[in-house]
Amino acid sequence: MTIMLPGIRACVFDAYGTLFDYASAAASCRDVLGDKHGILTAMWREKQLQYSWLRTLQGRHADFWQVTGDALDFTLETLGIADDMLRNRLMNLYLTLEAFPEVPAVLERLKAAGLKTAILSNGSPEMLDAIVGNAGIGDLLDAVLSVEAVGVYKTHPKVYQLAVDRLGVAAEATAFQSSNAWDAYGASAFGMRVVWCNRYGQHPERLPGRPDREITSLAELPALVGA
Repeated sequence: MTIMLPGIRACVFDAYGTLFDYASAAASCRDVLGDKHGILTAMWREKQLQYSWLRTLQGRHADFWQVTGDALDFTLETLGIADDMLRNRLMNLYLTLEAFPEVPAVLERLKAAGLKTAILSNGSPEMLDAIVGNAGIGDLLDAVLSVEAVGVYKTHPKVYQLAVDRLGVAAEATAFQSSNAWDAYGASAFGMRVVWCNRYGQHPERLPGRPDREITSLAELPALVGA
């Protein structure tokens, strides 16, 4: 039985791993990487997130394009891959990441129900414009929000406040969706209602906050918010 989240007026989405498949970049390079594409994806993503958190702690912000490139360089060196053409190919593919199959239909249902929709992401504005345009979902979003507006990465409260301010919807009336457990818990601790899209079978975090609902695909979201 679906237990709805009452009073939701806006649905805000994380981008990478939630709306867009970050694994699709390395998967598209299997002709070069072979069976290394999986380990490259995992290490690249892990280092990308580590660098975002550490830069926030250090007060040394750099945009997500630089962080993503630095993380890739670390990963390629660790795996013993010296290939500038591959490096450029992977970075360019990050601008055309595939949206998960259910995403367009879910956004259409939310918009048809009168809910505001937005992306709230670590990605730089240029990165987000590229993947949103490639997926053809720009008309289904009221806002595409980058942490560059506040100069710190998730899970700093300033990031979640950005969505509240730009959409004009209180945190408690906003459903935040992320596939990243740490992000889901961060938004919950901030005061948003949270639907954790646990695509990757993660275990619950031992952090402040607690997601209100857990799903495995965004296709389950409309029923939770009355769309």
